[in-house]
This record gives sequence, C-alpha cells and structure tokens, in this order.
Amino acid sequence: MDTPTIRSLIDAVPIALVLVGQDHRVLAANPAAAELFGVPLEGKSASAVLRHPDFLGSIDACLAENRKQSARLVLTGSGRETHLGLTATPVVTAIGRSALVAFEDLTAQEQTFAMRRDFVANVSHELRTPLTALVGFIETLRGAARDDPAARERFLGIMDREAGRMIRLVSDLLSLSRVEAEERRRPAERIDILPVLKSALATHREQARGAGVELVLVAHGPAFEVKADADQMTQVFHNLIENAIKYGGAGGRVDVRIDRVERDAVLRGPAVQIEVEDHGEGIDPLHLPRLTERFYRVDSDRSREKGGTGLGLAIVKHIVNRHRGRLRIDSELGKGSRFIVILPVGSAD
Repeated sequence: MDTPTIRSLIDAVPIALVLVGQDHRVLAANPAAAELFGVPLEGKSASAVLRHPDFLGSIDACLAENRKQSARLVLTGSGRETHLGLTATPVVTAIGRSALVAFEDLTAQEQTFAMRRDFVANVSHELRTPLTALVGFIETLRGAARDDPAARERFLGIMDREAGRMIRLVSDLLSLSRVEAEERRRPAERIDILPVLKSALATHREQARGAGVELVLVAHGPAFEVKADADQMTQVFHNLIENAIKYGGAGGRVDVRIDRVERDAVLRGPAVQIEVEDHGEGIDPLHLPRLTERFYRVDSDRSREKGGTGLGLAIVKHIVNRHRGRLRIDSELGKGSRFIVILPVGSAD
C-alpha cells in the first residue's frame, strides 16, 4: 500500500494516528494527531514528535519484532497531565515495514478514576471520625464513666451529635446520587417558583431567629413560572439559605431576591434569577472556583462544628445543571457572599 493511500485512510479515522517508517521518520499523520501534538508531523523524526522512552521503545520493538506493542504515557505540561494509551501496529507500505501508532486520550477516564478514589477516601474519612468518637465514648461509658451521671450525660450528648453528623452525611450522599442519576433528564412540569422559595424561608425562620439573623425576601413580581422539580428546588433553597445563616450570619441579615431577566446572555433567553445574599465575613476569592466540589470546605473545622457535610453546594450545582440553569457565586472578604441561581423560563406547553 502506498503512502498517499494510507494517508487518505488514516485521515478518516477520528483518533490520532501516526505512520512511522524504518528510519523513524513520520510518513503520514492524520488531523487528530496534528491537533494532539499541536504541530504538523510529517517528515519529522519520531523523537522530535515525542521524546518519551515508551513511545520510542514501542516503535523500535514494533519495527524490529514485527509485533504489536502497547504502552501508557503520562505527559506533563501547561499545568496539567495528559494520559495517552499507545498502540503501535506493524504495517507493510510501498517503502517497506512501518509502524502505525494510534494514540487514545485517556485523560478524562483517568480523571474520573481519580475522582472516584478521592470520593471513596473522603467518605471514609468523614465516617471514620464520628465512628471513632462513638467507639471511644462507648468504651468510656462501659468503664471509667459507668457510675458518673454527669460524664455519662455529656458523652451521650456528644454521641448524639456525632450520630447526627453521620445521618446527615448519608442523607446528602443519597441525595447527591439521586440528583446525578436524574441530571440528564430535564424537568417537564411548569411551576411557580415563588411559593417554593417562600416555603423554604418559612422553614428557616426559627433557625435564623436563634442565630440573630433577619431573613428578608424581595420579589419583583407576583409569580415566576419555570420548568422545574419543586422538591429539588426546595432542596436548593434550603441549602443556600441554611449556609447563609450558618456562615454569613455575622452580618445579621440575609437578603433573598427573585426577579425576571429579559435575556440571560449565557442561557440565551428569558430567565428567573434567585439571589441569596449574606453580609458576613465573605469568602476569599481563592476558594470560589472549588466551592461546589464534593467535600471541599473553606474552613473544615468550622464546617464540621456547624454540622456541614461538605456536599450541600455540590448537590445545588447538580440540581441547577439538571434544570439547564447556572449557579454563580460572588464574594468579597468583609462584604459577604451572593449565591445566584439562574433558571431558564423555557417555552410554555
């Protein structure tokens, strides 16, 4: 098979392919390969394309042994890692034996595996801490504190608190799992979002009063219809309002606003915007891009002390994604934080 024929064939393949001759020069490369490496490849030596021992070794072995070779490469650069699966297959061309090297980008797959590992590690850590405390207090109550009523009451109170943490964590994990399972299925029912928001505020009035926080609702209109899951939007508002009271309550007031947006530039159409704003100490901008990551906390000790699981904003993000909306977080140290949910209005049925 001549080189022009091979070139026309590999150009039609969506994964990166590079044909390397006996002299280790690139005879042909498809557009996917040029995009992967960022430069034209034909005529270059293999070592100029990629100076990696496993890549060069696979080509050597493929050409010398006339046998398929496989390898996995990790490339670093531009602050990120790229994981590639490589397969070098011997082929016969008009100028002799060559190696057809295929590159499969495994970066997304590796990132998924890493996320799963981190998730399991985080869940294990979050459960181990209260479980260790519970086991320790049980042993103490069976031993030294068996006949000490005051110590027994104190330890039982701590055990109750730690058990509550585990229950909240398991509940949030189940919620997150359900939300992720439904994320591709957009809600079809049209609801008025204002009563849902008012109900969430009413639920938190007592908590706000106990924390010395005033909840203020400003609604620029009597009704705000969107396609939404009422239960999930209730969960979004509960999480945002509760967080504002817990972590921004030092400002003494939480403002909740709902308004129409004639045209949102990102959603490309009319939308409803809900803002939950506190006037507390604010969040360092360094943390803002990671706030919706699972188990990410600005202050781990403070979050656990207040009963946080580190999953609330991750749940909010996935619910908003399911509704094809967007979540925006603005904050400035010393001036409080704003959590903004923007939902597309969509067409009426």
